[in-house]
Amino acid sequence: MTSAKKIKSGDLLLAEPFALEPYFRRSVVLLCEHNKEEGTLGFILNKSVKMQVAELVNDFPDFESEVYYGGPVRTDTLHYMHTIGARLKDSVHITNGIFWGGDFEQLKLMLDAGQVKPDDIRFFVGYAGWEVNQLNEEMKKGSWIIENAKRSYVFKENYDNLWSEVLHDKGNVHSVISQVSDFVALN
Repeated sequence: MTSAKKIKSGDLLLAEPFALEPYFRRSVVLLCEHNKEEGTLGFILNKSVKMQVAELVNDFPDFESEVYYGGPVRTDTLHYMHTIGARLKDSVHITNGIFWGGDFEQLKLMLDAGQVKPDDIRFFVGYAGWEVNQLNEEMKKGSWIIENAKRSYVFKENYDNLWSEVLHDKGNVHSVISQVSDFVALN
């Protein structure tokens, strides 16, 4: 199921329904960078590591926020998406009020002062990355379905059914695909 749509920052990539690759099986990836010279970078939105950010960062403020597996690249790094915007110095606007990164020390001060709520931010270990043209080749093979990112997809309470939700919202044949069981024997 290939798409003629041009890939850009702010797109969501949804793994095709029968992908067996464990890192990306039933994943929804938000693309944050996509350019011809450097490749593509994004974060898997729907794979929790079942830890709080304070368990990973020693001097982190008392702030409850679950950490997600952003992807298999550099899993020793911490990244974050947020809705704080320009209030957080050096943050990058991705799309639709979704921002990436920014000054980490300032963020900790904002968290400590209660200026950021858990619904405003998401943390990730690692990221998903593709070499120049690698993602385009995967698209030609039908490995991914593209959809526009919505803030409600990135910042929500439960991500367990995000893959199915986005496909269902996309409509047409994608609504049918969204109902395909994760267990192949049940299809």
